[in-house]
Amino acid sequence: MMQEILQQTTWQEWLGVCFSVVQVLLARKNNSNNYLFGIAGILLSLYVMFFAKLYAEFTLNLYYLVMSIYGWLYWKFGKRKTETAISETTNQEKLITVGIVVGTFSLFWYFLTQFTDSDVPILDSLVSAFAWAGMWLMARRKIENWVLLNMSNMIAIPLLIHKGLYLYAILTAFLFIVAISGYLEWRKIIKLKNVAAVE
Repeated sequence: MMQEILQQTTWQEWLGVCFSVVQVLLARKNNSNNYLFGIAGILLSLYVMFFAKLYAEFTLNLYYLVMSIYGWLYWKFGKRKTETAISETTNQEKLITVGIVVGTFSLFWYFLTQFTDSDVPILDSLVSAFAWAGMWLMARRKIENWVLLNMSNMIAIPLLIHKGLYLYAILTAFLFIVAISGYLEWRKIIKLKNVAAVE
């Protein structure tokens, strides 16, 4: 079975996964260059998701592309022309996050059920809805991004297995673990910043 999986895996999937691994490891380390590897991985993922008929995830990757460019610029320069610090979401940002999840789920579910041949409209929409919100929070350097991205990852793993995209399923399981580690790492950074502010 493993040999069959390897034979079915395209070079675009392999390379996209490699770039994505580097991207998430750099994001965990709070390195703004994570976005450059992310952009390369996203472009390859667009190709793979389209031919797998995961249309919401294809659209999600288009969004990732835009948000990666925005995130790289925001992390690098922010509003003050210096790197933006990691922080927690405000109440207003929490409301916006809920709006992104509900709004994108509703739009994707309607589009997938009415205009595509998707056989997984609910799961595909949920993966994308949580990921859209998580990516927005990551671009703004908010610690809660890891929580939203992991909600997406939990749903995505069985979905990708169902679609026969085993390498992306393994990548997503890896991303799930790194997101937990990333959350803990960013939490330490926030605590250190708070201690330094008190002193």
